[in-house]
Amino acid sequence: MKKNILFFIVIIFELLVLSDFDIMAQNKDDNSKWIKQDQCYKCHKDNGNLPADYSQNDIHRKLLCSSCHGGNPNAADMDVAMDPSKGFKGVPAKKDIPKFCGSCHSNIEIMRTYQPRIATDQEMQYYTSMHGKKLMSGDNNVAQCASCHTAHNILPVKDPRATVYKLNVPATCNKCHGNADLMAKYKLPHNVLDQYTKSVHGVALFEKNDTGAPACNDCHGNHGAMPPGISSISRVCGTCHVKNMEYFDLSAMQKSFEKKGFHGCEQCHNNHAISKPSDEMLGVSGNSKCITCHKPGDAGYKTAAALRNYIDDLNKNYDLANTKLAEVKQKGMNDIDIGFLLQDAKQNIIQTRTKMHTFDSTKVGESFKDGMEISNKAIFYADREISEYSSRRTGFAAATFIILIFIFALFLKIRERGKKKEEINF
Repeated sequence: MKKNILFFIVIIFELLVLSDFDIMAQNKDDNSKWIKQDQCYKCHKDNGNLPADYSQNDIHRKLLCSSCHGGNPNAADMDVAMDPSKGFKGVPAKKDIPKFCGSCHSNIEIMRTYQPRIATDQEMQYYTSMHGKKLMSGDNNVAQCASCHTAHNILPVKDPRATVYKLNVPATCNKCHGNADLMAKYKLPHNVLDQYTKSVHGVALFEKNDTGAPACNDCHGNHGAMPPGISSISRVCGTCHVKNMEYFDLSAMQKSFEKKGFHGCEQCHNNHAISKPSDEMLGVSGNSKCITCHKPGDAGYKTAAALRNYIDDLNKNYDLANTKLAEVKQKGMNDIDIGFLLQDAKQNIIQTRTKMHTFDSTKVGESFKDGMEISNKAIFYADREISEYSSRRTGFAAATFIILIFIFALFLKIRERGKKKEEINF
């Protein structure tokens, strides 16, 4: 039996090794065929002057150099190969790079052949972006396609090695936006990455590897990148925080913000240095955001105090119910219904916090009332179980006491009979 297993393992190993050699040989043949066709690559490689960022992993690797740069890829003579009359373009000027890449990426027929899922409007989007507008005005400092994707090391967006992979996007943007001298020319901050890294989004992305967390392009856009304006900031945040946006849009606060020229979500939560929201942001003391605008005596101040009281009371009642649940579990009593109620109570607290964005004490009060009823019901059930436990212990103690008395009486009776028997025998 052991010999059969060993033989099977050897066969599988040989098959795997041989298949790897076949793949390597196939890739080698493909590369050899491609190199023979492309004298541009052969010459640049032989002379040691391939582009600095050139990589065999580039997604365009199987295209000839002339596919982008033009010229004659079959000619070994440099003058013939780089003849402008043969369509040689060479290295494009920065302002021409979007059109250079767009010659394929904006052509639906070409993209259908290679990658039909890729959108063909990236070039058009780029020209609507701040980068595109400045590039067209003659500013060569701004980002264009190669600035983000590289020129000869372009990898699929889902490849962890790609400069535009989710975890790498902040560093890619920071190549320019972290340059203090460059940002000074545009009166923009250069410490955005530092702020983002410490934010709730940055911690989720970098420390927890949560690729669902927003990176730069999720808020600012990709090819049509723009700084979110006052009118669009809540739309950007609202793509993830949907209910918060809906509540804020219908609130009186939104209209007040718009009149005063305040940003939406950013006004309270910041933009890049977004801390994890807490109840401390609400109310009229400590680190409250409300008191940065509202002063004692005004309506907003009173509303802020009421909202904080609601959430504090909900938390206290939930904590009390949770403590009682722990006691019920410790006593080994039935905790199932209480556990389900506390799940509902926790969900209500989350919903109430979200509803704070209505800035309406009446609406929040309704949610508060529902939450208190749920946690009070959990407390009632817990107290009932604890009382039942006490009753059972009391009953058990009473029963035990009666049994002990019975045993003691029985013992006395047996001893008495024993004495009588001894007297008779004597």
